[in-house]
Amino acid sequence: MFVIEYNMKKIAGNDYLKKEKETILIDLVPLNSVLQNSPTPIMIFLENKIRDNVNLFKNVFNSVFKNFQCYYSFKANYLPEICKIIHSEKVGAVVVGLPELNLALKIGYPPRKILVGGPYLPKELIEASVLNQVQEIIVYNLNDLKKINSTALKSGITQDICLRINSEKYGSRLGMKFNDTNLKNLNRILNECHNINIISILSHYGTQMNNIDQFRKNIQNITKNVKTLKRLGITIKNINLGGGFPEATVMPQEQLKKIAYDIKQLIEEGGVEYEQIYFEPGRYFIGDAGLFIAEVLNFSEDRWIFLNIGNHICPRFARCSLRFYNASQINNPHKYKTSFAGIVPTDQDVLAKDYFFTKTIKEGDIVLISNVGAYTLTFSNRFPYLLPKILLIKENEINQIFDQYTDKDFSLS
Repeated sequence: MFVIEYNMKKIAGNDYLKKEKETILIDLVPLNSVLQNSPTPIMIFLENKIRDNVNLFKNVFNSVFKNFQCYYSFKANYLPEICKIIHSEKVGAVVVGLPELNLALKIGYPPRKILVGGPYLPKELIEASVLNQVQEIIVYNLNDLKKINSTALKSGITQDICLRINSEKYGSRLGMKFNDTNLKNLNRILNECHNINIISILSHYGTQMNNIDQFRKNIQNITKNVKTLKRLGITIKNINLGGGFPEATVMPQEQLKKIAYDIKQLIEEGGVEYEQIYFEPGRYFIGDAGLFIAEVLNFSEDRWIFLNIGNHICPRFARCSLRFYNASQINNPHKYKTSFAGIVPTDQDVLAKDYFFTKTIKEGDIVLISNVGAYTLTFSNRFPYLLPKILLIKENEINQIFDQYTDKDFSLS
């Protein structure tokens, strides 16, 4: 086994990516050992980094809030092995569809620790949620309340509901807005439907939120709507601020703790009373626990590098804080502006522009891309290329959790 030395330098601010001389360690596994058995491209997840991120988040928010509840957002990464790791750390789940709900139940998430909801609630999802007695169903559209009530009535169950309100961020279309018409409609529905119980409210402002101003706007929106509902006779017990946190290496412990204290202060200043406060981290848990190992196929004189991955598997839509390192020249300065393109045959397949990289570029150079653990697989598409092998590394152990030749696809069914 490789012996780690204390003077090793971190890569991308990640405790589980280190370098010493020409050696790059992924946890305790030398990168060269990985490459000997696996051709590029490869996707790697770091189990200990996931666990560190989960426990850091939980410890910080438990230290600030007495009534904090944490739910992992499955849509960030629904690979079963990843979800099992997070489940073992005693975190709940928030899912958007029936395949995710079935996966959460199969893994062993207690139904009373599962939140279900999204802009699309088909009949099958509503029925499975009610029959399994999930903790809450998150409703984006008032009309869905009637559907849930109908199913709950037939089952003799009263289903707890969370209302997803519009964040009022410019361009946001998700969630409901409580104008006079919608309030009258809500009041009418509640007078007719007696098998639903509205107890929570959710506002999710955005992604990669790394300053308190974004959280302030979200809390102001929650505060306004809680008071509006109270005038209608609806008492909200729980507030859900969603996720939106960046990768853990982007928001380290002290910054996360300051954000948590500031959130608490803003809620108190708004005069909102609540029993429990929910957060739904996804990217924070697994964003910086994922990396791609790719290879330079060719390059141009104007410093465009073409890699053997692309937006089909590392989509810009995932909004990752990508970091690029020339693993073949890891000790050389990375200070020369370079752009990265993928293998999808379109000029639109751009991974990054003007990113600092090594001066010398060679075909076959190995490129390490960090912070790809969240949403890359979720938003990937079925372009006709083989998907990468996916490995899970813990200390000096390597486990393959996806084989592109036998597993074919990692989509949920």
